Amino acid sequence: MHSPKTRHDIGFYAHFRRELSLARCAFDATIAPLVFMFMGVAVIPLALSPDTVSYSSIAPGIVWIMVMLASLMSIERIFTFDYDDGSLEQLLISPQLLAQPIFGKLVAHWVLTGLPMALASPMMAFVLSLPAEGYLPMILSIVIGTAYLSLVGSVCASLTVSLGRGGFLLPITVIPLYMPIIIFGSATIDFAVSGMEWSFPLAIMGTLLCLAMAVCPIAVATIFRFTILF
Repeated sequence: MHSPKTRHDIGFYAHFRRELSLARCAFDATIAPLVFMFMGVAVIPLALSPDTVSYSSIAPGIVWIMVMLASLMSIERIFTFDYDDGSLEQLLISPQLLAQPIFGKLVAHWVLTGLPMALASPMMAFVLSLPAEGYLPMILSIVIGTAYLSLVGSVCASLTVSLGRGGFLLPITVIPLYMPIIIFGSATIDFAVSGMEWSFPLAIMGTLLCLAMAVCPIAVATIFRFTILF
């Protein structure tokens, strides 16, 4: 009689709401990646020539490098708190499907980190003198790309969460997996600025995201069961 409530309590929506509630208690950690991204975009042009044309030509690459680095700041914390307080072990011994609450945590992570980056990206584009034609493709590519970064990064974070000092290993393992989305994300913006059709690289990003959505939550659940329970 209580089983439906139990399934609901440990399911997608419960963990999604839980992550959003925890974010209010750690607001500084939530906003830190966004602040870091803006600081990087503001500092990098200081090392370049004052020619604003050069800014616009390298703007797609700068935007995506800063998005990647800002994402790395938050990836390590996806499972750290749950591992430290023991709630991750309780989740693992539950008879329910583990991929569902994990997916809820990852969606909440994207809402708290990736979505703000996408919404704030026009200000970055303005600083880098990106032409107006690149604004919409940039926002769309960051929306899709940051979701991919959260999903793929969670797989690497699940491998290092039990190591204690996995912060050094995490970038080494995750950055090579980020390369495809960075390449196609930069290409989407660059194609739009150059007047070329930018839907093709964006479609590839969408395909990569769909693949990550299907594989990553199950992969994280499998890794946890082998690395923590055994």
